[in-house]
Amino acid sequence: MKLKDLIVGHFRLAEQQKRALHKLGLVTISDLLFNFPVRYGDVAQFKNITDLQKDDLALIYGKVTGLKTSRAFRKKIPMAEATLEDESGKIKIIWFHQPYIAKMLPEDSFVKVEGKVGERKGVLYLTNPEIEKIDKLPVGVGNSLFGKKDNNFAYPVYAETRGITSKWFYHALQKVLKSGILEIITEPIPTELLEKYNLPGIKTSLIWIHAPQKEVDSISARKRFAFQEIFFIQLEKYKERKKYEEKPSFAIEKSAKEMNDFIKRFPFKATNAQSKAVNIILEDFAKPHAMSRLLEGDVGSGKTAVAAATVYAVTTTRPLKHVESKVLGRPSAPADGLAERQDFGNLQTAYMAPTEILAEQHFDSFIKYFAYLNINIGLITGSGCKKFPSKLHPTQATDISRAQLLKWVENGEIPILVGTHALIQKSVQFKNLAYIIIDEQHRFGVRQRQQLRKKDDISPHLLSMTATPIPRTLALTIYGDLDLTLLDEMPHGRKPVITEIVLPNEREKTYTKIKEEMAKGRQLYVICPRIFEPDPLKETALNVKSVTEEAERLNRDIFPNKNIGILHSKMSSNDKEKMMLAFKNAEVDILVATSVVEVGVNVPNATLIIIEGAERFGLAQLHQLRGRVIRSNDQAYCFVFSDTKTAKTFERLKALKTAKNGFELAEFDLAQRGAGELYGRKQWGISDLAMEGIKNIKMVEAARLEAHKIVDTDPELENYPLLQEKITSRDNKIHFE
Repeated sequence: MKLKDLIVGHFRLAEQQKRALHKLGLVTISDLLFNFPVRYGDVAQFKNITDLQKDDLALIYGKVTGLKTSRAFRKKIPMAEATLEDESGKIKIIWFHQPYIAKMLPEDSFVKVEGKVGERKGVLYLTNPEIEKIDKLPVGVGNSLFGKKDNNFAYPVYAETRGITSKWFYHALQKVLKSGILEIITEPIPTELLEKYNLPGIKTSLIWIHAPQKEVDSISARKRFAFQEIFFIQLEKYKERKKYEEKPSFAIEKSAKEMNDFIKRFPFKATNAQSKAVNIILEDFAKPHAMSRLLEGDVGSGKTAVAAATVYAVTTTRPLKHVESKVLGRPSAPADGLAERQDFGNLQTAYMAPTEILAEQHFDSFIKYFAYLNINIGLITGSGCKKFPSKLHPTQATDISRAQLLKWVENGEIPILVGTHALIQKSVQFKNLAYIIIDEQHRFGVRQRQQLRKKDDISPHLLSMTATPIPRTLALTIYGDLDLTLLDEMPHGRKPVITEIVLPNEREKTYTKIKEEMAKGRQLYVICPRIFEPDPLKETALNVKSVTEEAERLNRDIFPNKNIGILHSKMSSNDKEKMMLAFKNAEVDILVATSVVEVGVNVPNATLIIIEGAERFGLAQLHQLRGRVIRSNDQAYCFVFSDTKTAKTFERLKALKTAKNGFELAEFDLAQRGAGELYGRKQWGISDLAMEGIKNIKMVEAARLEAHKIVDTDPELENYPLLQEKITSRDNKIHFE
């Protein structure tokens, strides 16, 4: 057995299992070996049936009775049913689509059952749990409840998907570990680091993580692999940054008076945080290498204004006169005569937004900021191209052909180009691209950012922007190649959103309050956790509002005289754009949507938001959703509807009312819920294990420090061939943007 061997070459797999492994991204033996348990089961962690509560992940030992096959009342789904009994009580078990389970187990078998507890009409039950027949109840369970517990009894629990079980992973990995494959695995982390941080070697760690004898072993192994992943990320990102800094860039210098004169034109007074951010970016522009900076700020904190001020500095800077100086990228000593600038033309900016409607919004904003300078501003999206100003109507934009826009961008006549992904197509060529701004940067992959950067031999300055509140440890990890600037103030005159946690018996009073506000002409967002009406036979269906069903209910029972629209991720891009535009233009009074509106259009008139099923969102996400209504100086309201009454959930939601900003909330949520739930691998491409490690600031800082030391002394990692191999073979690129 070898690491690069295919799993299918060593295991007999049914078609459903093959599909399941493919879905989990597991193809080779190496993939399987480094697919770690999500947690460990332990007899000491079992629960009695009488102690179970809704949504518990339960491990129960008992006796199974009443096994039978049947069909669900609705939809006639084939299923198996049984009753699980321990000395404390009984609970019903249902397996949908698995009627064969009723024939697999003899009546009155002792079993170990693991699954999630659901509830319907006040009755608890288990849906599709994992069940395993055992010869006798372990010590410390059931009939031996008061006996001595075996603290060494632990087993790994792996992430499952339809067709593949945790039990299959356990047995498959036991086979892999016994195959001798560990003898050919090389240690990628330098020995001195393992010793310095007391980390086990890779062979020991693989045994301890998949087959721990003691809890301390599994903890040590998980710590090692979390450190390893964070360390590799830091190496990769810092190496990328050092390489980027080797290239020349554009010299951009503006006097304080010029900048102040521009900023005074804003229709509002700049905050101290905005002024500080602008000054930091201008300092970066004057350094001998290109800027790489992340600007992080709450929705409505004024990131676009900071971008506009820095774009002004770039746009009003003339290109260097001679080609030789351009290759150098910066002014040479005055004596050589190469540092002179042209008396015409402008350095160029590319501004990339994640959606067409946001690109249009920024295009309109930049027209307001720069119209008085009499410069050309372009817009490029999948739907078409525009240019400001129009020759016929100098105060308006006009539609132009793509070919014409590209020609003007290439010859430098359009110094500011706003767009979507269309910006990074090969056909888009700039003459003097000096500045790249990526808005809501986590929506773009690292390769997309690199494509923009590689438009020229000279490195343009880069500003990434996000309204996603990110804990400091996560930012230090995933943005290892970016300097971080925070906008932690809101614009002057902006009132804090009044946030109310609404319990089920307070809904009617809340709807009355919303109707009063809407009578003033205000608009309302309603956010739901899911898109369509769920299957009532599934546990996840319970008490979870859907966009489609809630829109119908609100139209029928609460707001019959209002125009209600829906928005969700299953709609086409064109339909989403149309709906957001209709809401922006007040043709729709109420927009019922999923969290897709986190990054949405600027609708100052929408000052009301309802968030249904709030317990299902992270605090940082709730804060971002709430930010949708902080777009004007009118009083805004956020109504957080929760159907759970647990004290922990209520305390967590109360933090929405007390935290000063999104950064504080992100740190609170990290401590409360854990990084895996907050920022899963779908968004960032980081394993749940490393995400959990990110809670440890000392680990992150240690990994960062060691990575920087190595790259500073050996940028090409010539003395660390195993590290170099590991980095170059990482095909699962992290979703840094």
